[in-house]
Amino acid sequence: MRDNSADYRDIFLGDRPMMDARAPVEFLKGAFPGVVNLPLMDDLERQKVGTCYKQHGQQAAIELGHQLVSGALKDERIAAWAAFAKAHPDGYLYCFRGGLRSQIVQQWLKSEAGIDYPRVIGGYKAMRGFLLETSEQAVAECDFVLVGGMTGTGKTEVIGQLDNAPDLEGHANHRGSSFGKRASAQPAQIDFENALAIDLLKRRARGQRQFVLEDEARLIGRCSLPLPLYQAMQDYPLVWLEDSLEHRVERILKAYVVELCAEFVAVHGEEGGFAAFAARLRESLANITRRLGGERYQRLAAIMDQALGEQAAAGQVDTHRGWIEALLVEYYDPMYVFQRESKAGRIEFVGEQQAVVEYLRQRAGR
Repeated sequence: MRDNSADYRDIFLGDRPMMDARAPVEFLKGAFPGVVNLPLMDDLERQKVGTCYKQHGQQAAIELGHQLVSGALKDERIAAWAAFAKAHPDGYLYCFRGGLRSQIVQQWLKSEAGIDYPRVIGGYKAMRGFLLETSEQAVAECDFVLVGGMTGTGKTEVIGQLDNAPDLEGHANHRGSSFGKRASAQPAQIDFENALAIDLLKRRARGQRQFVLEDEARLIGRCSLPLPLYQAMQDYPLVWLEDSLEHRVERILKAYVVELCAEFVAVHGEEGGFAAFAARLRESLANITRRLGGERYQRLAAIMDQALGEQAAAGQVDTHRGWIEALLVEYYDPMYVFQRESKAGRIEFVGEQQAVVEYLRQRAGR
């Protein structure tokens, strides 16, 4: 039998398969990428055992747990664990603290299915602590530079062309602006933090110590950047990306209209997908009504409605350029001009996309 493990670095660097024996409600609050939830107890069973523990102590709680998970239900869960263990002979199982629940799963796998399967010592809590420490160490020990620029200049494209650039918006499944929601949901906050920490861990293991990040606000949609990283980002040097208004409008049209519509259609089908896409676009504009002002909102909403009508009827997207350009010129650009002025002392290079990519590649090779 392989030994139980507390080598969290190896577990995450090796993408070891893991079986999470916590209840579904715990799993949904936060887990690790690729982990499968195969609980010892479901939410209701866990609640009953927890109440019994508080009222009558550990032994009574254990006895109740064995009563609740017995017979056919026990056989069904053991079969699921055994199937996972056979499919992933290099994996591990864990519970919250690496205690009673994972030990029971381990014992039942051995006694009922004849399978020796190792568990993670310290469980979820210890692995989560390791990843929080990993992020904090990266912030303290590594060199970071930010890519800033007006909306639509292609900052995410720059990130995608570099080997040393963790994709914050990719991990958050959000494009980072008022219109940035995707067709699929964002991860839970803890899942976002864990995925980012594992990304940094793997990059450092490959020898990277300088990272390029997109200059982000604290919130990317509803995912919040880890506080040590966000605080440090306020002092990192900045590279400023520039592009023409025409190119920026085309880039936003492609990402926020053409590609976003296709995302919704892929999830909801042709008719339902377009309706959901149109509703999302209108909602995104409505969410900034107060900052736009009533008159400007009404004007842009009318252009958007016309554009959506033409897109629905004939697949034409040309009219969308009207509200996109107005939103850039009248709303986003003044905010970014102010931001650039406030960050001027940290800007070490200014250029269009290819020049910025080349500069950042050279910078990484210093």
